[in-house]
Amino acid sequence: MSGADLRAELTALHLELPRQGLVTWTSGNISARDGEGLLIKPSGVTFEDLTPESMVRTDLHGQRTEGRLSPSSDAATHAYIYRHLPHVGGVVHTHSPYATAWAANAREIPCILTAMADEFGGPIPCGGFALIGGEEIGAEVVRVLAGHRSPAIILQNHGVFTIGPTPRAALKAAVMAEDVARTAYLAHQLGQPQPLSPADINRLYDRYTTVYGQR
Repeated sequence: MSGADLRAELTALHLELPRQGLVTWTSGNISARDGEGLLIKPSGVTFEDLTPESMVRTDLHGQRTEGRLSPSSDAATHAYIYRHLPHVGGVVHTHSPYATAWAANAREIPCILTAMADEFGGPIPCGGFALIGGEEIGAEVVRVLAGHRSPAIILQNHGVFTIGPTPRAALKAAVMAEDVARTAYLAHQLGQPQPLSPADINRLYDRYTTVYGQR
């Protein structure tokens, strides 16, 4: 994909964040790996004001290399993830309310739904607290997700990060994470949700990743 096409796609994907109820005002961002760097949303710009030209290119340490605007305050986090997880092509960050409510309680989202087994291969893990602005959040994301089947993590007292081979795949994981977080929350209000067995989780995940959809 050309640089211009990637910028256009990233702009369009950002509009899905408010449309899907994953962000408020200017919070949240999506990035895409771009050669030896990344493209990311500029800091503090509303989603409706984003253009392909406003996307900021940084190196893999979060330092701006192209663009007139400052990159997202999460640029160093995204850059750290790309440096340490070479299979990742897209990263999404949100403060979606239900998933973040689990994060505020420092609780993983338990695997009580077949949709969770399909998409995440188990619970959505909760990482520890890390301050915004440096590489600490990225390091925690990598520590937890390296070798983990889940493309999503919630971070204590903060929010959601998702990864994928493309920005679109990472966005899908963010949408699904909020959906299952909401259902899991409602299930706990009703009573004692029944967990899926590890064997059933494995069977569901294998089917979803090898059979489901068009091949």
